[in-house]
Amino acid sequence: MVELNETHDPTAKSWLDSANRADTDFPIQNLPYCSFKRRASEEGYRVGVGIGDQIIDLKALACSGVFSGSPLKGLEASLQSQLNLLMAQPHEIWCSLRLALFRALRQGAGEVERVRECLVPQQEVEYQLPCQIGDYTDFYCSIHHATAVGSLFRPDNPLLPNYKWIPIAYHGRSSSIVVSGQNFHRPHGQLFPPGSEYPTLAPCKRLDYELEVGILIGGGNTLGRSIPLDEVDKHIFGYCLLNDWSARDIQAWEYQPLGPFLAKSFASTLSPWIVTNEALAPYRCTWNRPKDDPQPLVYLESPFNRQAGAFDMDLQVLLETDQMRKQGCEPSQLSHTNFRHCYWTTAQMVAHHTVSGCNLQPGDLLGSGTQSGPSPEEAGSLLELSQGGKHQIELCNGELRTFLEDGDTVILRGWCDSGNGIRIGFGDCRGTVLPARC
Repeated sequence: MVELNETHDPTAKSWLDSANRADTDFPIQNLPYCSFKRRASEEGYRVGVGIGDQIIDLKALACSGVFSGSPLKGLEASLQSQLNLLMAQPHEIWCSLRLALFRALRQGAGEVERVRECLVPQQEVEYQLPCQIGDYTDFYCSIHHATAVGSLFRPDNPLLPNYKWIPIAYHGRSSSIVVSGQNFHRPHGQLFPPGSEYPTLAPCKRLDYELEVGILIGGGNTLGRSIPLDEVDKHIFGYCLLNDWSARDIQAWEYQPLGPFLAKSFASTLSPWIVTNEALAPYRCTWNRPKDDPQPLVYLESPFNRQAGAFDMDLQVLLETDQMRKQGCEPSQLSHTNFRHCYWTTAQMVAHHTVSGCNLQPGDLLGSGTQSGPSPEEAGSLLELSQGGKHQIELCNGELRTFLEDGDTVILRGWCDSGNGIRIGFGDCRGTVLPARC
């Protein structure tokens, strides 16, 4: 259980003015992690922490001699190009480093000048994946998405019998996960259009995005030992945004009987920032299961999970077309939903993933599955918004879409806002579709 402490104080201000702006994703109450370097430089990537419009270079901070004791252990574990070594530390180390950073950045801190020397403007950097991802598991935890998609293919039986009993998931491909800003070519695969006699190899024609939340594991578990539901918080390092791009026509032909394969393995885009589990503590909310639905088995049930297992997290999808860029138009909103609608909590995902004895490791990524809400405008994919391609979606500049076209940029955004003026944001998760390779 993550407890509230001084790092969650909504009245706290930073000596860095940009961290106090109402529109910033990175106030002093956030302090997300990334891996960065100065753009077009020869320097190596290193770990940083976001604050306002700046990044604290943790390698430079370690050389400044600002921290000692437990926070220094966390800082020393951050002297790699990515976050895996820090993620492998006990959660007490994560918390002590976060607290030390908070105190060093708060108004009135005595370390202002030494910390200021470690700042790098975000507009001058480029990012890589914040951690090395060893394994990737993609869940299917939005019942609204599962029902909408199931209705397209199985109108009389949208949800399979196991859905309300098990957090459904499949093992994804970690090697094709890229950081926000890296673009990808439209994939090739086998297509079998209705009415055809044989399948053909061709570029995907029904390319889609999937709005997901990524869960990044910190300390893992030993092979053969599960993680109990109420101990999961000690094992989740943080959260990010995830776009699990999908080739719907490739998927329709290949998914039976073993599920997605090439339709999902060509690209998945991750936001560069990891918002820590601790930073999201004030935005936890109740999780409930409808009384008429099956109630979770004992290993997926606890009073704390009912009380604070969900997150009040806004999620948004924007689409920027090539024509919009040429016209200077703002991106068009496609959907806006909330993570609290998730049918299974993140703790239940982790507990179920490990109940067989499967061992998770630092840097492992779990995807929440496409996040859709109860209303049509809250759908987390074009497959749902266009009802399987039957209805065109009109964008703000008059363009029409059923699925993605070459040159389209999909932008995911997420934030938590309790109404007290503090916005905990995740930054942008964006990717652009390039034409298929010849």
